[in-house]
Amino acid sequence: MQTSMARHAAVLVALAGLATPALAQDKTVKIGVLNDMSSLYADIGGANSVAAIRMAVQDSGLLAKGWKIDVLSGDHQNKPDIGTNIARQWIDNEKVDAIADTPNSGVALAVSNLVREKNAVLLNSGAATADLTGKACTPNTVSFTYDTYMLANGTGKALTKAGGDTWFFLTSDYAFGHALERDTAAVVTANGGKVLGGVKHPINSSDFSSFLLQAQASKAKVIGLANAGGDTTNAIKQAAEFGVVSGGQKLAALLLFITDVHSLGLKTAQGLSFTESFYWDMNDKTREWSKRFAKESPKGMMPSMTVAGNYAMVLHYLKAMETLGGNPHDGAKVVAKMKEVPTDDALFGKGPLRADGRRLIPAYLFEVKKPEESKYPWDYYKLVATISPDDAAKPLESSDCPLLKK
Repeated sequence: MQTSMARHAAVLVALAGLATPALAQDKTVKIGVLNDMSSLYADIGGANSVAAIRMAVQDSGLLAKGWKIDVLSGDHQNKPDIGTNIARQWIDNEKVDAIADTPNSGVALAVSNLVREKNAVLLNSGAATADLTGKACTPNTVSFTYDTYMLANGTGKALTKAGGDTWFFLTSDYAFGHALERDTAAVVTANGGKVLGGVKHPINSSDFSSFLLQAQASKAKVIGLANAGGDTTNAIKQAAEFGVVSGGQKLAALLLFITDVHSLGLKTAQGLSFTESFYWDMNDKTREWSKRFAKESPKGMMPSMTVAGNYAMVLHYLKAMETLGGNPHDGAKVVAKMKEVPTDDALFGKGPLRADGRRLIPAYLFEVKKPEESKYPWDYYKLVATISPDDAAKPLESSDCPLLKK
């Protein structure tokens, strides 16, 4: 009997020894920055997003508290299969906890499914499709910076109400472009406008001549560019060569970044209307951070809104991790804590992370300044209107996010 009890006690001691490291709080985190490093979205995010996320890691204060936080980066080449393969390898082999950025909605939707399957986290700043917090929402994905609903309800509504009541769309032929055209067309018609037609173009197009001729022939008052990055700048440059604006039609850049304006130059970009959720020159806090970022940027650029979003999002992710007392290696649990912990940062201010994974922040309708209105480098925008957080995000009562139906 005593021998049996002794054995039982020995087993308990052994189990206790095994349990100790398992119960100890793991303070190691790996973040994989997955984006376009070499093509049409490289300046929007690319190495700039990696720099911003490394700043967030430093500014979190966790390194000084003994945490070990690694940041990896990978180029998805705007291909969902490549993006998913990189993410799978990171999660399975590198033990990456969170995938960040993911510009290209096709890639983001595919990675979001994988992240849910693996119970990791997707910190989306770059992908625009509102479906990530709509019909494709998961407990493991958050979207911080913007989406197609915000863009449509900013630029689309403003231009339609200002008299641009007939539209023709030039649309990038993948998930992002389709969602942006869909959401903008709904806003146009809801505000008394009419969509006269549209044409789809391949991603990373160099020649927009045939598409612009169709847009001109439509006689639509507004040509909506449902594309981004290099596609947007190429379309705008070629539209100028075709005399689209001088012929009386207005170009609506439905997604425009400060890096696009910088590439175009004010002479070409002046007068463009567009919606963003961040501008480096908005206030003292955004200016201070952006000037600090420009020193870290590989090209000395001011941050795009997605770069700023990556910084704020990773900062909040690490804040949630610290609140948990360590890394539980449970993506859904971390995202649930992110929704619970109040969001407050220097770039976007306060605003809840909703049940659908969407961060509530204001949006701003801007217009590109004329060359003579710009007083210093990167002084490109003038504020036309502020869109409240509630108007910038799709109302929860009309959302088709499955998480809300429990």
